[in-house]
Amino acid sequence: MDPDFLNVFTQPAALDQFLAENVIAQGEKKKVINPTSSNNPKLEELKLLLIDWINTTLREEHIVVKSLEEDLYDGLVLHHLLENLGSLKLDVDKIALTEKKQRQKLSVILEAVAKCLQLEKSQLKWSVESILTKDLVSTLHLLVTIAKHFKPNLAMPPNVQVETITIENTSGGLKTANAVEYITENKENLEAQSKDDAFDELFSCAPDKLDAVKKVLLQFVNQHVGKLGLNVNDISCQFADGVILLLLIGQLEGYFLNLRHFFLTPASTVEMLHNVNLALDLLADGGLLNFSVNSEDIVNGDMKTTMRILCCLYSKYKSKEA
Repeated sequence: MDPDFLNVFTQPAALDQFLAENVIAQGEKKKVINPTSSNNPKLEELKLLLIDWINTTLREEHIVVKSLEEDLYDGLVLHHLLENLGSLKLDVDKIALTEKKQRQKLSVILEAVAKCLQLEKSQLKWSVESILTKDLVSTLHLLVTIAKHFKPNLAMPPNVQVETITIENTSGGLKTANAVEYITENKENLEAQSKDDAFDELFSCAPDKLDAVKKVLLQFVNQHVGKLGLNVNDISCQFADGVILLLLIGQLEGYFLNLRHFFLTPASTVEMLHNVNLALDLLADGGLLNFSVNSEDIVNGDMKTTMRILCCLYSKYKSKEA
């Protein structure tokens, strides 16, 4: 594993150009698409498909979208789209000219989306701020989710993924971390999807069995990290910074992770993302990860995502003795 993989820009000039166009205050972080992913043919295909779908849906209202970044951030198109698709009557002005009004409008719209689609907070891959600041990844996640709900037969290209860069301005300077995000479903992993369905059913329909599964996974984890003097009793919290996950992988795979390659005591979200992304890379390289994972879900303590990863490890190594 390349210890310098956090230097995700292919050329230093790319970072300089981004910083020239975007002021990042200390303590603030922003996520952008890696320039190398911007020209992905599948990404372009998805963007054109969504633009055509929006324009076809809103043809009678004489609304024409040419750019997802430039035409959706103020909430006008989203407002018309939701009213047209879901017959939703949103209590906001059609046109919001000031940034304050646009932020208020987007807040109402996104709350309506979450309520109508029955989405939990952990499932939202967008925010008022990310849409308002023309974050293409967030905009795509939002549109794909809306389209899948209201237009399930829309033939979106599968396996559309982008490499994202998170840039954080810390007291010690700028720090970057990269991740791969799937915008549309990875349909090549049908077996993994069926496992996901099983976990969905476990979480929603069998909470009594969920506790039993958690207990088995905790015993498995402690069987191995206990050799390092560690003990895990909370899956959602103790794996969020990626440290125990990395140490567990090292124990199971039989190798030592150089401390220079990860943060043993991460002090920021970017450092936690670094650790989790490194762990996911190691799992993918070892053929242990056959489904897409958003590293931010683990950092945010998403229990289901973390348990799915642990289950992959357990399935391979459950026969190992302490």
